[in-house]
Amino acid sequence: MVSLSATAQIELLDKVIAIVDDDVVLQSELNQRVATVYTQIQQSGTQPPPQDILLQQVLDRLISERLQLNIAYSAGVRIPDEELNAAMERIAAGNKITMEQYAEQIHAQGQTVANVREEIRNELTLMRVQQGKVMRRIRISQQELDNFLNSEEGRFLTSPDVNIGQILLSVPSSASTADADKILARALDLRSQAADGVDFRQLAIANSADQTALQGGDLGWRKMAQLPGVFIDAVEDLDVDEISEPIRSGAGYHLLKLYERRGGGEQLIEQHFARHILIKPNQIRDQETTVNELNKLRDRVLAGEDFAELAKEFSEDPGSGLKGGELGWSTPGMFVPEFEQTMNSIAVGEVSAPFSSQFGWHILQVTDRRKQDFSDDILRSRAENMLRQRKYEEELQVWLQEIRDEAFIEIKESPAS
Repeated sequence: MVSLSATAQIELLDKVIAIVDDDVVLQSELNQRVATVYTQIQQSGTQPPPQDILLQQVLDRLISERLQLNIAYSAGVRIPDEELNAAMERIAAGNKITMEQYAEQIHAQGQTVANVREEIRNELTLMRVQQGKVMRRIRISQQELDNFLNSEEGRFLTSPDVNIGQILLSVPSSASTADADKILARALDLRSQAADGVDFRQLAIANSADQTALQGGDLGWRKMAQLPGVFIDAVEDLDVDEISEPIRSGAGYHLLKLYERRGGGEQLIEQHFARHILIKPNQIRDQETTVNELNKLRDRVLAGEDFAELAKEFSEDPGSGLKGGELGWSTPGMFVPEFEQTMNSIAVGEVSAPFSSQFGWHILQVTDRRKQDFSDDILRSRAENMLRQRKYEEELQVWLQEIRDEAFIEIKESPAS
């Protein structure tokens, strides 16, 4: 009797909301993310959507993230603590606060530093798996590059910057013509609502399938030439605060709103003259030992030893090691994102803390900076980078739809807070 009574008093503390391949999404995860998103929406000054719509938007995001994280883990993608710490330090510096103030801010929002660290680690993992999976799908031929530079679009290299928002209504690859027409009609209805004064950001939160939905669909400032090809003509013809007609892409139908336009004309590119020391973890030297060795080399440079001589002796980059680690003058897009991010963030003469890339662990020093007019080589490099960025935006949405179409997803019941 006592046993039966105790069993009857046990409360269900958590439950599975969705099965995603061999993984699950729990009610507690959904509730925690909804609370965070709801606070972010309120702080932005945007009216939150109805609770049931917000729950579905967040659940869709969690399912998409879970699919991508599973792909990342299967591929062995891991974000080390050193890289995570550096990312948090950049966030604090970007907000012009110390790490201690950042921690206080996290606690004031009702979160823990451990939870925020895990969220940032997941964001970095998602970014890395997206870049790895999507970039390999993109090919830019020399003929395609020549055609771009010789076209009117090529002149967009000096085109204005635009600040735009997006609503994406997905069209599954298996959708019939009738289903696609219904989605188009829905897109036209949303455009009509926005034209009648309904907040575009609120409509994006409630309806968009794009990854920016919970940020009100904001894509931020972009160079015109970096936009997906299907967006360029539409945005070029928009006036500020105007909304485009529905635009069809491989991912579905898009609505774009132009918030601001600025700039244009001749531009200069900032170049860096940098050098680095690369050390790779191996079977007898683990990641922690690798980082410790680089920190010792950094200390020796700071103590006055010659960076070039240390690079010649210790760097495992065969291309630059014999040249004292020198990489020459860089152009945007020449190096992997982690490398360029560090290169852009340190002062001339400063030696970076160790950071990781797909090649291993590095310390980096920028010895000079300059701004140069576009030469033919720089112009081609920049154009190729822009074409890759344009294709990346398109391919990312198509890839996300593909992995979702191929996955086993079962919604156990309607989500409830």
